[in-house]
Amino acid sequence: MITGRHTCATLFCATLFAAACTLTGGGFPAHAHTGPQTSPAITTDSAVFVERVDALNGRRLEPASMLARGDRVVTVVTWKRMRGTGGFVLTNPLPARLAYQRSASDMQEVSVDSGRSWGRLDTMRVDGRQATPEDVTHVRWRIPASYAALGQGRIAYAGVVR
Repeated sequence: MITGRHTCATLFCATLFAAACTLTGGGFPAHAHTGPQTSPAITTDSAVFVERVDALNGRRLEPASMLARGDRVVTVVTWKRMRGTGGFVLTNPLPARLAYQRSASDMQEVSVDSGRSWGRLDTMRVDGRQATPEDVTHVRWRIPASYAALGQGRIAYAGVVR
């Protein structure tokens, strides 16, 4: 069982991240998959930030309140294990208006075909060519039992608004 919420400050942000955010703050789209021997309860929370750069303050992240084409955004997914044992997998579809850039986790895999196949971006192909970050439709993270045993964790990934 997974429960969760997303934090988005405006209707525009909620619309942009419709696959990952709702106006009521309900339902994070991540799905957890575990082995047949266990069925842990995982909760997730997600926050979307926009990267701002200026000469005075340098580079900083601010909560997303207004986004425009070309904005670099960082999504931070926080997970918490409520019960159970073993590893699990978190899967998150990317909104169509977000071009994937990278993840802060080595446990991350991507899909370029709506979740039918998975792998590292440098191993994926689209129509016979090397896949690019713009081709990514889903991201997922395999959380091994050793990390899951810690009870909670954070994963971040970046994208650019198309």
